[in-house]
Amino acid sequence: MKMTPKRYSFKLKNELSELKTLSQHLTHFSQVYGLSNTTLSEINICLDELFTNIVLHGYKDDLAHLIRFSIFLNNNSIILNVEDDGIPFNPFNKIDSELPADLNSAKIGGLGIHIVKELMDDIWYQRKRGKNRLTLKKINHARNYLYKRNKSSNIPSNYMKA
Repeated sequence: MKMTPKRYSFKLKNELSELKTLSQHLTHFSQVYGLSNTTLSEINICLDELFTNIVLHGYKDDLAHLIRFSIFLNNNSIILNVEDDGIPFNPFNKIDSELPADLNSAKIGGLGIHIVKELMDDIWYQRKRGKNRLTLKKINHARNYLYKRNKSSNIPSNYMKA
């Protein structure tokens, strides 16, 4: 049975105080469209990390900027787009931080992109018309319990892949 595609979009100011609003939007989307708790948690972790990085590192000025989010749900696939007008930043050009041997030697920061790569099923980056656009794909396991993670899906040719 095919499900009708669902869309949800919102914008946030480039302020860390918007993290609560981000979480509220994701919770609302999850409640309306029946995401599993695991899927919601993983999406929330990733978008929280990406939003925080954009706010803290994405702009060279102190002006107000809007960060755009869109969520597209079709069957068991969730596509998330994050778009900002910050400085160009392709997270896949960043060398992954070394994982700490144990928690005592762990430093704060530097693992966010690694976490996003691990939690999402596919990720693409594109810089177009002065904007960074990160597209993330997540499978909603509540809709497909037999899904096995596959990171070799077809990718649009104008996107860079993790």
